[in-house]
Amino acid sequence: MERESFEDAEVAALLNRYFIAIKVDREERPDVDHLYMSFCQALTGAGGWPLNLIMTPEKKPFFAGTYFPKKERYGRPGLMELLEQVGTLWMTNEAKLRESGDQIVAAVHSQRTITNKSPALSSSLPNDLASKDNGSPTSAAFQTWSQQLIDKAYKYLAQSFDPRYGGFGQAPKFPSPHTLTFLLRYAHDHPQGKALEIVRKTLDGMARGGIYDHVGFGFARYSTDEKWLVPHFEKMLYDNALLSLAYLESYQVDHQPKDAQVAKEIFTYVLRDMTSPEGGFYSAEDADAEGEEGKFHVWTPEEIRTLLGKDTAAIYCAIYDITTEGNFEGKNIPNLLLGTLEKVARDNSLDVADVLLVLENARQTLFAAREKRIHPHKDDKILTAWNGLMIAALAKGAQVLGVGTYLEAAENAVNFVLTHLQRNDGRLLARYREGDAAYPGYLDDYAFFIGGLLELYSASGKPHYLQTALQLQEEQDRLFWDEESGGYYLTGSDAEELLFRPKESYDGATPAGNSITALNLLKLARLTGDERWERKAEQQLLAFRDVLEEHPSGYTAFLQALQFALHPSQELILAGSLDAIKLPEMRQIFFSTFRPYASALYQEGSLSETIPWIQDYPIESGHVTAYLCQNYTCQRPVQQIEEFKALLKKF
Repeated sequence: MERESFEDAEVAALLNRYFIAIKVDREERPDVDHLYMSFCQALTGAGGWPLNLIMTPEKKPFFAGTYFPKKERYGRPGLMELLEQVGTLWMTNEAKLRESGDQIVAAVHSQRTITNKSPALSSSLPNDLASKDNGSPTSAAFQTWSQQLIDKAYKYLAQSFDPRYGGFGQAPKFPSPHTLTFLLRYAHDHPQGKALEIVRKTLDGMARGGIYDHVGFGFARYSTDEKWLVPHFEKMLYDNALLSLAYLESYQVDHQPKDAQVAKEIFTYVLRDMTSPEGGFYSAEDADAEGEEGKFHVWTPEEIRTLLGKDTAAIYCAIYDITTEGNFEGKNIPNLLLGTLEKVARDNSLDVADVLLVLENARQTLFAAREKRIHPHKDDKILTAWNGLMIAALAKGAQVLGVGTYLEAAENAVNFVLTHLQRNDGRLLARYREGDAAYPGYLDDYAFFIGGLLELYSASGKPHYLQTALQLQEEQDRLFWDEESGGYYLTGSDAEELLFRPKESYDGATPAGNSITALNLLKLARLTGDERWERKAEQQLLAFRDVLEEHPSGYTAFLQALQFALHPSQELILAGSLDAIKLPEMRQIFFSTFRPYASALYQEGSLSETIPWIQDYPIESGHVTAYLCQNYTCQRPVQQIEEFKALLKKF
């Protein structure tokens, strides 16, 4: 629609005759997008992008829709006709359109008021479980209710799972990485079920498919088909952050090298192509190059042969499905869906390891040639929220894989945000580009960045990251908390006043800020022992119970907070200097296994200023002492690696 209409002089003339045209970047202004998407859904019964609205000067919409061709086509109204009709009607009967806008605003406001109200928890629980303290995560009522929601979400996902190709439902297929990490936790808690099988099939299918860039690495936004073959070629920072987390956690579960390899390759892509010189992460790369979707990414057999030579090209094309007919508009998206690696090795009397070496050398040659092509446009704005997700992913990568480069990149990104996207008064901002930081940060900016800081603290032990997370959580509570109904608004109390103050709980392409906050609060409560965070976590968990009950599988990030709350506290406390020789080894051993409900604390001296009780775990000069604690009961302290490993087997 951008090319067809909004870059068209004829459309521009008609727009300028009747309207003030405003284009909104929904990533810079998610509040505007969220608000007016609700109007589109109310008016049309559906939503989506491009989102087009016509509204009064008071910002009250009276018409909404998604795609319109320039002129009427196949029964779909054309934008030119629509603009002319509405413009004429405004000139002749403005009052009618204003009245329509007032009625629509009133109707949507009424519906939002009903949705945002939260009845008492007892109304949602069996009568024999309701009690005066059933709002506590430790109560039998809460635990029963939570487990029922978790089981209901799992059953729906199991039913919608595609056993042939992985993923859920039909085409188009989206990665939904937070759904996969929910299922990893479900598999951890219910090892006899098929949750792990669902995750394994989906991760393998995506990594083999064309949705993954086998030449330059990184995942595209979604697959247009059920096989994961043909992507919408746009690459988003948030997808690659969340997917790397899913592959890392899967690696923690069963230590399949291919999971670690995918995570490493994602990080290679992000650090190579999506990182600014100052350390922040860019937002996205377009699908189009030279006006054609996917042109940058596709190949012909002739191109492959010219670059690799006949023999190597034959191997590469056989394995990566490069044919004369093509698999995408006459050309080819490299993919591994045919699963021919072993067959090609046998046919060429080669070991699989030798074939893999040939393929890697070929990939490097193809990548170097592809770099000479005209690249897709890079969206180089730096968003605090999405940087928070990538910080968390890199920190997790440092924990699980022990790669110092990932830790350094995560720390650089934190420094970037705190330097360029935080005002002098401490207020986070949402977007940075070319020296300009703008827009008061939204809930997602706070929630995702705090989550990244907590993951980075676990990876590094540096108290500054935990202290900064606590300060920002205080700020988030002050700016975003809904005193009447609980939960957090999308916008701060200091933000531009819109028709309504939006609140989001649905876990879509990214988790909702409310979902990540629920988990952040629980982690802060366990790390600090501060009852304030525990009480706030309880309020947060209960604030969205009605929407959770309606469709729990749409809230898989929030359900991970419930899973965390249902499990007893588990802590590793490492007492000793952060520079001690054994500390990184103990940390690596601890994080090598999937422990989704465990926290890591470091007693290195200065942390006692933030967490006084940490002084109860003494530091012995020159040594690192490990304390493993569960349900506030600690096993005997150990200092030797073998003793530490033995204790972990019981943890």
